[in-house]
Amino acid sequence: MILIHNATIVNEGRSFVGSVLIEGKIIKDIFVPGEVPEGILSQAEVIDASGLWLLPGVIDDQVHFRDPGLTHKGDLRTESRAAIAGGVTSFMEMPNTKPQTTTIEALDAKFEAAEEKSYANYSFYLGATNDNLAELKKADKKHICGIKVFMGSSTGNMLVDNQKTLSSVFAEIDMLIATHCEEEEIIKKNIEYYKAKFGDSIPVQYHPLIRSEEACYRSSAKAVELADKYGARLHILHLSTAKEVTLFDATPLAQKKITGEVCVHHLWFSDEDYAKYGTRIKWNPAIKTKNDRDALLQGLLNGRLDVVATDHAPHLPEEKQGDCLQAASGGPLVQHSLQMMLELAKQGRLTKEQVVDKMCHAPATLFRVHKRGYLRQGYYADMVLVDPNKNYTIQKDNILYKCGWSPVEGQTLSTTIEKTFLNGRLAFDAGVLNDVKGEALVFDY
Repeated sequence: MILIHNATIVNEGRSFVGSVLIEGKIIKDIFVPGEVPEGILSQAEVIDASGLWLLPGVIDDQVHFRDPGLTHKGDLRTESRAAIAGGVTSFMEMPNTKPQTTTIEALDAKFEAAEEKSYANYSFYLGATNDNLAELKKADKKHICGIKVFMGSSTGNMLVDNQKTLSSVFAEIDMLIATHCEEEEIIKKNIEYYKAKFGDSIPVQYHPLIRSEEACYRSSAKAVELADKYGARLHILHLSTAKEVTLFDATPLAQKKITGEVCVHHLWFSDEDYAKYGTRIKWNPAIKTKNDRDALLQGLLNGRLDVVATDHAPHLPEEKQGDCLQAASGGPLVQHSLQMMLELAKQGRLTKEQVVDKMCHAPATLFRVHKRGYLRQGYYADMVLVDPNKNYTIQKDNILYKCGWSPVEGQTLSTTIEKTFLNGRLAFDAGVLNDVKGEALVFDY
């Protein structure tokens, strides 16, 4: 038994001093001060957590760990270890690998690899194409997180632009459909416009004007229309504009069929930051204006938007070089996402309880993750101890991503991840990663 003693427990909308007893993989009990039996204090391994915050482990519903086929950028081992160091105990990984995860065979291969290599709990999306509807219907919704549909720009054949196929996916798939929404035709027209203006070398600050507000809104609106028409469960990923927030309502999450995700970088940066960071903050969808950033945060606070994730997408530094059209889109964030959100909480932009709600509780509820995402008796002991008064500077020697860099490198944050528990075992302790492997997530259907 392990007793995490006298922590400030942040869970289900409140914070209070208490102690959590772990037995095996499970939270055995939660005590308030003075209620811990003497027998437990004498028998358990006691971790004094006075002054520390105890949170549920973060569930990141959108990462690209690049495994298989793109493992020069990252792999299941390296990126899951970075996740654990950042308090992210569970991840859901995207299908645009090599080979693409568009068949049950490729999906099974990922699960087999993760069983061997992953240091965090895991699940994988099955990717839609214009011609694999029959394969999508074979998916077991108790064991995979969802179907991923690229309704915007993508690689290979994963852009689903056949309207009949798109309608069939929304009509016939009886599980969560997660979408990347940007309108390809609008993007193409914008590229031609800026090429006429700048030639083939377009400065990166024009990226949000190429992958514009209208490109995002038009595609997201189409997804919502399809979900409404067919009664599908729709989760729109990495929303980036104020206009898109208007597509969602503030119905309680457990009752929603149409939900939205915001990524940390869209809450942290604005288009004014391209001058300083250049292509290091080039993502798809693009980082847009301060007004968009503020509206996304407000959407989280008023319940229109539901989940905060990372879209963790590592590239080597040389792959991020070049102009608006040449530099790779995406960046690594999973190691520092929780600290970044807690930093926003310290700035008064939201509360630490809201951070926990949007990063831990909400993804567990939305995806129906079995007994994770909350500190509750009988739930898996996925937990994070955070020191709220210890500064942490992100620098080369503590970045664990295989690509070796971070878009927030050099910044000092005012919290430190002290310990991460995974399925009841101490997986990360004061900067040291232990050899603790994750498990496949299970979904309650």
